[in-house]
Amino acid sequence: MQVRLLGPVELTVGGVCRPVPGLRRKAVLAVLGLHPGHIVSSDRLIDLVWGGNGPSTAQNTLQRHMSYLRNVLGAKDAIVARPPGYVLNIGAEATDVETAERLIRLARQSSDPALKVRHLRGALALWRGRPLLDVVGLGWLDEQAERLVQIGHEAASALIEARLMLGEHADLVPELERLASARPFDEDVHRQLMVALYRSGRQVDALATYQRLRRSLGEELGIDPGQPLRELESAILRQDASLAPPAPAITVLPAPDVRVVPAQLPLAVPAFTARTREIARLDTLLARSGSTSAVVIAAVSGTAGVGKTALAVHWAHRVRDQFPDGQLYVNLRGFDPGGLVVDPAVALRGFLSAFGIEMDRIPAGVDAQAALYRSVLAGKRVLVVLDNARDAEQVRPLLPGSPGCVVVVTSRNQLTALVTAECAYPVMLDLLTGDESRDLLAHRLGTDRVAADPAATREVIERCARLPLALAIAAANCFTHPELPVASIAAQLRDSTSTLDALNDADVGTDIAAVFSWSYQALTPGAARLFRLLGLHPGPEVTAASAASLAGLAAAATRPLLAELVRAHLLMQPARDRHTLHDLLWTYAASLARGEESEPRRATAARRLLDHHLHTALSAGQLINPKREPIAVSPPAPGAVLGQPAGRDEAVAWFTAERAVLLAVIRQAPASGFDSHIWQLAWAAQDFLTRWGHREDHVASQRAAIDAAQRQGDLVAQARSHCGYSTACAKLHRYDEAHSHLRHALDLYEALGNHAGQAFAYYQMGWVSNLQGRHDRALGHARRALRLYRLAGHPVGVARTLNSLGWDHALCGDYERARPRCEQALAALRLLGDRHFEAGASDSLGYIYHHLGNYGRAVEHYRHAVELFRDVGDRYYEADALNHLGDSHRAAGDVDAARAAWRHALAIFDELGHQDAATIRGKLGTRPPVTLVVPSRSSTAAWSSPALPVSTRP
Repeated sequence: MQVRLLGPVELTVGGVCRPVPGLRRKAVLAVLGLHPGHIVSSDRLIDLVWGGNGPSTAQNTLQRHMSYLRNVLGAKDAIVARPPGYVLNIGAEATDVETAERLIRLARQSSDPALKVRHLRGALALWRGRPLLDVVGLGWLDEQAERLVQIGHEAASALIEARLMLGEHADLVPELERLASARPFDEDVHRQLMVALYRSGRQVDALATYQRLRRSLGEELGIDPGQPLRELESAILRQDASLAPPAPAITVLPAPDVRVVPAQLPLAVPAFTARTREIARLDTLLARSGSTSAVVIAAVSGTAGVGKTALAVHWAHRVRDQFPDGQLYVNLRGFDPGGLVVDPAVALRGFLSAFGIEMDRIPAGVDAQAALYRSVLAGKRVLVVLDNARDAEQVRPLLPGSPGCVVVVTSRNQLTALVTAECAYPVMLDLLTGDESRDLLAHRLGTDRVAADPAATREVIERCARLPLALAIAAANCFTHPELPVASIAAQLRDSTSTLDALNDADVGTDIAAVFSWSYQALTPGAARLFRLLGLHPGPEVTAASAASLAGLAAAATRPLLAELVRAHLLMQPARDRHTLHDLLWTYAASLARGEESEPRRATAARRLLDHHLHTALSAGQLINPKREPIAVSPPAPGAVLGQPAGRDEAVAWFTAERAVLLAVIRQAPASGFDSHIWQLAWAAQDFLTRWGHREDHVASQRAAIDAAQRQGDLVAQARSHCGYSTACAKLHRYDEAHSHLRHALDLYEALGNHAGQAFAYYQMGWVSNLQGRHDRALGHARRALRLYRLAGHPVGVARTLNSLGWDHALCGDYERARPRCEQALAALRLLGDRHFEAGASDSLGYIYHHLGNYGRAVEHYRHAVELFRDVGDRYYEADALNHLGDSHRAAGDVDAARAAWRHALAIFDELGHQDAATIRGKLGTRPPVTLVVPSRSSTAAWSSPALPVSTRP
């Protein structure tokens, strides 16, 4: 069931529309629908539904409306009475508004234009006309309708932008011409129309569009077009190459089903056989999940290579339709040969992100994350597969808290503690029986081939120890050599003399290295070399580019070798361009590398792999933070394949996919003696890690960077890493620790005589002090930073710190001293072309003038800040400045302008999924007396990512 608000107010139950008669009844439903899952007090309901003029009988009438709505919904608990009011309780995405906002959020998060189009079309398809069409005239609901209209406009604009990225410019021209006619002052629509016309070969028409808009704005409003449009006109006049159309349009998929759920299960194993008893056991547990008040947990245990993952994934695919709210999967890597055991906090962030929770809304600390995870899954029916767990402690934070969910855990350990404390049901997985082993070979090789030589088949089974992994590899090689009879395969296994001590610990009663050895010997020389070099990769996943770097080959030459390894079952491919090794095979490959590759060749291959990750990370980091000056690094080793992300979204996507690999590389590099790569990789990744909320990873990488720099004796790298570590600590509210590391950095910079570095350390101390609310201390730190930046001859640092100094004076209540410093900073930053910090200085001045009572000047500066933040693409601070712009409008008595600014801010905060949206809703809903609250961030940090190094962020 769902409440539909994006048009007339109505209900759908079982896919059938059920109209709701009566203005007040519809208004009650709309108010509850705009607060799904939250209690709305009876007093507030009466106030909003009757517009502040509720009759004396309103309370009784409200109760009757609730009873009627429950009957229409067909469930008494669909609307629950909870003091002091009522709550709409019909599950996830109770309204079409929630569904639309989720799809818009998914579109914003995606770097794929086709996927953006798909999500945005799905969202816009939910609009059935003007939102809340039949409850007009009720003040608060009218405001909500305007907000929803604005969200629709912005989604439509984003859809056009995505279609332009797909090369659909010619198809868009008629639509954009209609929009431009309907919105004669909308600069964004005219910009899109100019681009579409130019890319369609209509340069003259594109320029004429600009001139018409310029005349309209001048004659009607007395203003000129904004800078982006002026720059676009200049680019069209000089036929700038950046305006060229993209590649030919890609066929866009139809709009998706509006209900999207996580579907994280990896590919099922083809031709899965046997395990009948274990599957029946899991089916029985699934049946119990519908009649128990607890989460059902199955603990699947068995030796390495026995097929635990294959069973869990096969069964999960078999029953996934019974879990309509999603399927979650994570490989916890509990027995990873490289020691890359997944922290439960990392797994929790992945699960929460799969349900659309923004990274900056995920709390720090595994306990808080686990609590949020349980809240998200409450009332849902979700299947959770926790693969390759080390112990119960790694699993417990990942367990849902409410019935309806089923968890399957696989582990080499029996997880007795989980069985005892959490009442998990043990499912022991033993070696295959002889019949099951024969069935497996028959499925893969054909019944006739296996039946032709029963004795040879028995020998293959015995030499593979009835271990599914060994049997699969033997069968794969047999399958790729159809001319070989099974007897020939048995003979080759019999004659293999390879041994591998590390595999003897698998407790399977035999040495399965012979199976691996025979498969390895059947490879072409190039694939065999790549396989053993993969033993040097720390995991968890290998891309074609990283494999090519290990081998010193071009990526195009490496892909056929990877495909050969996949066909031989020596490598798995869970996704496009993502490959993994079973940990037994990883151990085998590593032993081959040690035995067949000399130490110099292994070191050279490791250097190429590190250079691939380092130089790609540096390129991606520069796209995320273009103002950051690069650090000096050694040129890449010959043969290293370097990635070059095409834009910011692609850079973020690369970091997201490779984050675990980068951390594994940083962890493994000390053993190879590559300390420079460690701190440089940590430096390159820190903007991504801090901005996308990977706080624990940021701490771990900077800790490794400090250790590496100390081993090298590199004082500059140590100081930089201490500063980076301080940022990570501050993000986790570990302020004393942050100050301690900044003092270390300060001591190092003083020993080096590096004035700019000392200035940065003081600047950072000011940022941390403001986070603690110690504004007087921040003021002292800013003064020291300013003096040192002037001594260092660092104009950018001077300008930025002047703004910080002014902001600190403002936070201390001394607005007269704050104003001239921020005005000096604004002028200097404008001359330096530092647009992000110019926006920050203008925002600071808006705050200062507001408190000086000069609301007109405050509005001017806030408007300028909004424009600049929009130009540089900083959506959060654009919304933050809009919020304060609304405060200044309200203080000046212009309520309509205030509400317009707040609505715009709310739309952005909702798009970002940010908690500040609640504050804006409060201002729009209750119109409280406005007092401009000191923002939670300080100007010192607001426009300077604390992760930036001294050379770029003073």
